[in-house]
Amino acid sequence: MNIRSIVDNLKKPFEKGEKLEKFYPAFDAFETFLFVPNHTAKKGAHIRDAIDLKRVMITVIIALLPALFYGIYNTGYQYLVQTNDSFTTLDAILHGSYKIVPMIAVSYIVGLSIEFLFAIWRGHQVNEGYLVTGLLIPMIMPVDIPLWMVGISVAFAVIIGKEAFGGTGMNILNPALTARAFAFFAYPTYMSGNQVWVSEASNVDGVSGETILGMLAAGNSPEQFGVLEMFVGSIPGSIAETSTLMVLIGAFILIYTGIGSWRIMLGGVIGAAITGLLFNFWGANALMSFDWQNHLIVGGFAFGIVFMATDPVSAAQTIKGKWIYGILVGILCILIRVFNPAYPEGVMLAILLMNVFAPTIDHYVVEANVKRRENRLKTQLKTAR
Repeated sequence: MNIRSIVDNLKKPFEKGEKLEKFYPAFDAFETFLFVPNHTAKKGAHIRDAIDLKRVMITVIIALLPALFYGIYNTGYQYLVQTNDSFTTLDAILHGSYKIVPMIAVSYIVGLSIEFLFAIWRGHQVNEGYLVTGLLIPMIMPVDIPLWMVGISVAFAVIIGKEAFGGTGMNILNPALTARAFAFFAYPTYMSGNQVWVSEASNVDGVSGETILGMLAAGNSPEQFGVLEMFVGSIPGSIAETSTLMVLIGAFILIYTGIGSWRIMLGGVIGAAITGLLFNFWGANALMSFDWQNHLIVGGFAFGIVFMATDPVSAAQTIKGKWIYGILVGILCILIRVFNPAYPEGVMLAILLMNVFAPTIDHYVVEANVKRRENRLKTQLKTAR
């Protein structure tokens, strides 16, 4: 008996009219995880394409893996390099895995449990959207945040940021950033400061976790970090946000497969670069004087603009709207960094703010296109007369 036959036999109690019919969405989620659905649409107009939501989510996860694997290594490296003990690459990976794998497990267990409960309650299929969100949330958190805080942040993001709006495809805010924003405002001492970005920084003497943007916000110069270190990512920071190199690999995968919008990514870089360059001429504080190109490779800017600003649900949908949306995310990110020393990162708030305005941007882009066509039609009618 093959796996398909076993699954078919297990499926019978969950079919319509059977005693476990109510729990069919949960069983269907496991079945579609193992196999391509064996049913086809019979009503309405549909696009015949090999890409479905599951394949999209798996592609995004593949794009996230380089940043995740490097984040695991860097978590161990940042801790071990400051203990003055000799260590190997494997030691760094093991320490990073010890810290990060439990966070990923908690994120998936809590998030998927809530997704399954809502699917059973509403009687619809379990969507694959949380496959990406469940990985993104721990990747953008400080390494030493308690696991129960991760769980509460995940629950808030799924229930309030997603299911309250109708579930996958209906949320107006990026769920992963919603989780981080909740954690930041609910537990600020665990989400900011000098002791949260490097493993055990608050427990082991001599271990410092201050980030580059944190140093600049305090008026200090991060001279110990070179441009190459910033680009490769061997610096303190959120678990998987430090390596611009790994993020670029992920960006290439998303653009090549057509899943991520290159317009939003490029627009964000343009907006941040121009704003940073203008502030370089002003230079009133350390963050303003920080070279504009370095703003693009430190903090969570690259990770945010590639993996969260491009969220197809909460981002702008029109072509021109994507350019406007991306440019404004870049501008706002630098503005928040420069003028808000209490939160020198900026990209999270910039993306969440633009998530709110994305529908408005699309509305006015569409309205402008309609008016342009109306004027063109009027001109053609006058010429015809």
